[in-house]
Amino acid sequence: PNPEQSGAELMEAVYGALQVSGNAYVEATGDADGDGAPDELWALRSDRVKVVPGRSGWPEAWDYSVDGRSVRIGRAADGWAPVMHLKLWHPLDDWYGLSPLEAAAQGVDAHNAAGAWNKALLDNAARPSGALVCGARNGERLTDGQFEALKDQLSNVYAGATNAGRPILLEGGMDWKPLSLTPAEMDFTAGKHAAAREIALAFGVPPQLLGIPGDATYANYREANAAFWRQTVIPLVRKAAGAMTGWLGGRFAGCEVRADLDAVSALQPERDALWARLEAASFLTDEERRRMAGLGS
Repeated sequence: PNPEQSGAELMEAVYGALQVSGNAYVEATGDADGDGAPDELWALRSDRVKVVPGRSGWPEAWDYSVDGRSVRIGRAADGWAPVMHLKLWHPLDDWYGLSPLEAAAQGVDAHNAAGAWNKALLDNAARPSGALVCGARNGERLTDGQFEALKDQLSNVYAGATNAGRPILLEGGMDWKPLSLTPAEMDFTAGKHAAAREIALAFGVPPQLLGIPGDATYANYREANAAFWRQTVIPLVRKAAGAMTGWLGGRFAGCEVRADLDAVSALQPERDALWARLEAASFLTDEERRRMAGLGS
């Protein structure tokens, strides 16, 4: 589609932007033949594109901004839009799509928090450093300077994974009270896995495909993979293909963009079952079988 990208790379950029931001933009450029048909297709970064509505309220142009500079991409004289805007449905916005990450925002926060907490536990040998108790004599207390110096010494010399198990040297009147966490308190893995499942569902990915221990047997994985293709990937591909067909059809007569689903190995069992049913249907003509198999007449 352009000198810098193959077709797969272009669609990877389109699908990636669509899933992360809820919006994907493709610009058609060039007209070397002078026939009004574009020569190249480029994926635009969705965070750099701003929709410019017209008087009717629908998009009239698109502003593309980079490093403080902005270029306006307007419609052609005949009204054709050189930018295809593919977006996910948004209940509260007419011009921009809703990112799945917005729907899974709490799950993302929980997953990040669980990871940060587990990292902190590992850095501290999975337990708090304990309590250093200073025995008060005659009501005396540590001065602010003594307290800060003692705190810095504990943090620099005894805290952290590299200092795990190091014996502590105490002066007279000081006592070390070790503290610990229960296994249940330390186990944030379950919460992290629950958040991962929530995030996956927001993107239409079956949780069985995440590799979480105990979630997937081979049979479950195979069925989940087929469901992922049927319910998520194929509808998304058809949505993009339909949008590109309608968009490019305004410049290329008879243009149609279709996905080659026969090349998807995950759908091979379903195709085999379809072929077997068609072969067994003796009342169908060869032309009807070809049409039902999606091969045309």
